[in-house]
Amino acid sequence: MTPAFHDRDGGLFAEDVDLTALAEAVGTPFFCYSSAAMTDRYKALAAVLDPLGVDILFAVKANSNQAVIATLAAAGAGADVVSEGEIRQALAAGVPARRIVFAGVAKTAAEMAFALEAGIGQFNVESFAELTMLDAVAREMGRVAPVGLRVNPDVDAGTHEKITTGRKENKFGVDIAAAPAFFAAAADMAGVDARSMSLHIGSQITQLEPFERAYRGLREMTLALRAAGVTIDHLDLGGGLGIVYADETAPDLNQYARIVRDTVGDLGCRLSVEPGRFLVGNAGILVCQVILVKPGETRDFIFTDGAMNDLIRPTLYEAYHAIRPLRPRGPAQARPADIVGPVCESGDYLGKGRYLPTLEVGDLVAVMGAGAYGAVMASTYNSRPLAPEVLVAGARHHVIRPRLSYAELLARDSVPLWLTDQTVDHGA
Repeated sequence: MTPAFHDRDGGLFAEDVDLTALAEAVGTPFFCYSSAAMTDRYKALAAVLDPLGVDILFAVKANSNQAVIATLAAAGAGADVVSEGEIRQALAAGVPARRIVFAGVAKTAAEMAFALEAGIGQFNVESFAELTMLDAVAREMGRVAPVGLRVNPDVDAGTHEKITTGRKENKFGVDIAAAPAFFAAAADMAGVDARSMSLHIGSQITQLEPFERAYRGLREMTLALRAAGVTIDHLDLGGGLGIVYADETAPDLNQYARIVRDTVGDLGCRLSVEPGRFLVGNAGILVCQVILVKPGETRDFIFTDGAMNDLIRPTLYEAYHAIRPLRPRGPAQARPADIVGPVCESGDYLGKGRYLPTLEVGDLVAVMGAGAYGAVMASTYNSRPLAPEVLVAGARHHVIRPRLSYAELLARDSVPLWLTDQTVDHGA
């Protein structure tokens, strides 16, 4: 199978689309996503989990563009969401409400009401306070909310501290030992029906042992709850499967499926997982243009029109993204270079200490692995318009979110009359 992003005719292609020509058509910087890469990743995961009856819900926070959600929904995915906005995105993209799970550590009453009205499949509740609020909202609406308890299994996923979520000191979920008290409380509430447990221990996990420990803990609590007369008929195993950005070892999907089977596969529960980055991370890139080359004493600085406001992961997580010219000019240089943006922050970089082929003003570079937590975390810092997003399918491409124009950027602000009407007495 040809990789989604591959070299052809001396340049980088996305499926059958020449990215150099695409850059000329849409301008830079821009995000480009491969439909084939997303569906192939979904199919690979479904191939090992379908025999176990595991439902796959795309974690929308990784990339909430409706076209991305719709691509995965067409392949068979439901949606894991963490806000009303993401519910609306998923519904608009064609995900059935019953296949939407509403996670998130602190939902508002308004968000709960919207989700109940929409008829979503489940709320993953993360605290006793949230359970009480959801019960009140549901009773006021004359509804019963399907509930799953998010438990915190106190398992360290061994990933970056800003994306680990399953330790006791993290803000997420309820201590797993408190699960019996939670279900006892829920049993006395007319507005909720609690029959499920969920967990999510973190993101970008490539070593599978933490999953096994977490799922074994979930199994033990399920059996203990059933012994106490509590009905548990669904287990949400969360997401977190990682991808290869640099030299990581890709998670073995067959081994992951064996872990699921051996830990919870015999409990008779409906099972679901919530991959995000795994499905879309390596299905997207950020294409930038070199705008300035500045030699330094020990390294060069390659300035591009892409910056931290477009892709904040290197700044926020010290994350590595491979960077390559679309049309290389020979072998890598002996002198390292930092690939940086024009934003007025020392933390504005896409890559540091890279050995790249010679780059000149006007050359194009691709920042790889930008399909997850890229455009979805972008901002207009320094009043920079948001970059467009483009979806490719074979030889076709479509701008699935246009570049924010300067007129649109300015129109978001409203200047009060006293600053524009010179006849107003400002001292009054």
